[in-house]
Amino acid sequence: MNNILRIGIAGYGNLGRGVEAAVSAAEDMELEYVFTRRDPSSLEIRTDSAEVLGYDEIASHAGGMDVLVICAGSATDLPEMTPELAGLVNVVDSFDTHANIPEHFAKVDAASKEAGTTALISAGWDPGLFSIARTYGLSVLPGGKAYTFWGRGVSQGHSDAVRRIDGVIDCRQYTEPVREAMDRVRNGEDPELSVRDKHKRVCYVVAEEGADKAVIEEKIKTMPNYFADYDTTVHFITAEEMARDHAGLPHGGSVIVSGATGYEKEMHDTFEFSLDLDSNPMFTGSVLAAYARAVSRLSAAGHAGCVTVLDIAPAMLSPLSHEELISTLL
Repeated sequence: MNNILRIGIAGYGNLGRGVEAAVSAAEDMELEYVFTRRDPSSLEIRTDSAEVLGYDEIASHAGGMDVLVICAGSATDLPEMTPELAGLVNVVDSFDTHANIPEHFAKVDAASKEAGTTALISAGWDPGLFSIARTYGLSVLPGGKAYTFWGRGVSQGHSDAVRRIDGVIDCRQYTEPVREAMDRVRNGEDPELSVRDKHKRVCYVVAEEGADKAVIEEKIKTMPNYFADYDTTVHFITAEEMARDHAGLPHGGSVIVSGATGYEKEMHDTFEFSLDLDSNPMFTGSVLAAYARAVSRLSAAGHAGCVTVLDIAPAMLSPLSHEELISTLL
């Protein structure tokens, strides 16, 4: 057994709990600290041996952990937190604003190189495992096309946007792939697909008593940047139905790469990677924990600076030895 990897978690929402669950299941990891911006005494965690401390205590405890997993939002938190914390300790984050990843990488890379730490950004499943699938697919099928379909799954940001509408008490918004579009890709048609062609949105809404449901539905369907560009269906349900049928946070999706091989490109080939998740944050937390293992190994080898999932060899993620990997999984 390798030395036990000492893990810290910064932020203890759904994702932080997912990381804690993954660490508790790993024989080579131990949760040392949970850092929170809330009152530490108000936080109840599942790991009795771990300390719950204030966020401002990270610097003074940096030496007590091998990797800090940052569990915070990409919109405003991670762009500031990850470079700051990478200046103190090895870190992993799940930054998922695709368009801003190069800028985020540059900031974290500069901070971690200056501090001599190792940082890994944008771990998770998209970006993350789906990024790897797109890279594998387009590498072995040069000239092919990569299509990404999300769902069926709860979009937490879109659900929150609906909750802000007057008269709405609660909402769960599901993103669903359009099956006909997926079939066209799998059949080798290489279609040009708009966002409306690829996905539809389904909303389950609990409305206030007496609220005008027609007005709520119209506001949802015409909301720019969220629903206006999609075929959207709205279902009004009771609070009891919401609690009974929509309490979870499932998600998933597929990356499909369609291409051709052969001297004359006469052979059609499809590369597909899919996920079907009961809990998005629990699965994402498990991905982050695996990449924490890789970050620790890179750091031990003397690497300083930022990396992404595309830079990590699969063996770096596994608790198995090289001999075990080639004898059981290769």
